[in-house]
Amino acid sequence: MKKLNWVSFGCGVIANQLAQALSSEGRKLYGVYNRTYEKAVDFSKKYGIETVYESFDDVLKDENVDVIYISTPHNTHIGFLRKALESGKHVLCEKSITLNSAELNEAVEIAKKNKVVLAEAMTIYHMPIYKKLKQMMDENTFGPLQMIQMNFGSAKEYDMNNRFFSKNLAGGALLDIGVYAISFIRWFMKSSPTNILSQVKFAPSGVDEQAGILLMNDDGEMATITMSLNAKQPKRATVIFRDAYVEIFEYPRGQKAKITYTKDGRTQEVEAGSTDEALVYEVRDMEEAVNIHESGLNHSRDNNINDIIHLDFTKDVMGIMTNIREGWGLVYPEEE
Repeated sequence: MKKLNWVSFGCGVIANQLAQALSSEGRKLYGVYNRTYEKAVDFSKKYGIETVYESFDDVLKDENVDVIYISTPHNTHIGFLRKALESGKHVLCEKSITLNSAELNEAVEIAKKNKVVLAEAMTIYHMPIYKKLKQMMDENTFGPLQMIQMNFGSAKEYDMNNRFFSKNLAGGALLDIGVYAISFIRWFMKSSPTNILSQVKFAPSGVDEQAGILLMNDDGEMATITMSLNAKQPKRATVIFRDAYVEIFEYPRGQKAKITYTKDGRTQEVEAGSTDEALVYEVRDMEEAVNIHESGLNHSRDNNINDIIHLDFTKDVMGIMTNIREGWGLVYPEEE
């Protein structure tokens, strides 16, 4: 499989993890761009990156660039996605990939038109533990799915100017942490939820600080989500089947699950992958998808790109979040 040239757009936490992921594979980022050039220079020195771009247009003009990883605030994604995809670059974009379904649909159409791969950097779709659990589920190890319970709470500094609470930076719990919970739910459900109910508590800045969400699909599978940016709670997921329930802690980058079989109380621990290598799995899957795309094998079911990057799930999740925010009346400045 061809190793691709990656450029990081951004120098924050995720960009550092991306550089470290490539380093663990004996590789380096090909280049880096940041809106503050000096930060990009410092970043390049830290990781031995040879190319530092002065403008985003310079990235797009570089024919050696294969994949751009976008890790800027949510509300800036669509503008950069338009340019990158129209320039024929493959893009892995940090969650949430866009603000709403209209933006995502536009990006998907641009990617199709320009014959490039677009994917969301959602760890749930790439961690080995979830692939293992999905395999066990498909083998009917647990019986049919009944319900999923999700918790995610952070105790962020209660400052309305930071990105978590800033409306101008598309802050709020749903797009920042709720996207993990809904992506997890979509991974295990047979079909996307169609019945959606929620309650919300707004922060003084007008973004969602805390929420409870109820979901159900046409197959009768149900899910509950509790999330908060101002109250710490465990990142815990419980997937409840007829014959067993599966518990996972730290689920955004999970590596271990505890299974309890309900008929006899027997427990089993399943472990796959490593939390520390979350970005490694994303890079590997993205490169596999791009290589399949460029070799023209995506007509084969076994080599279906969507089975690797799960853009259909990304679209379903964005649809749910768009629906929820419409019910709340939460509109970001870019959407007005």
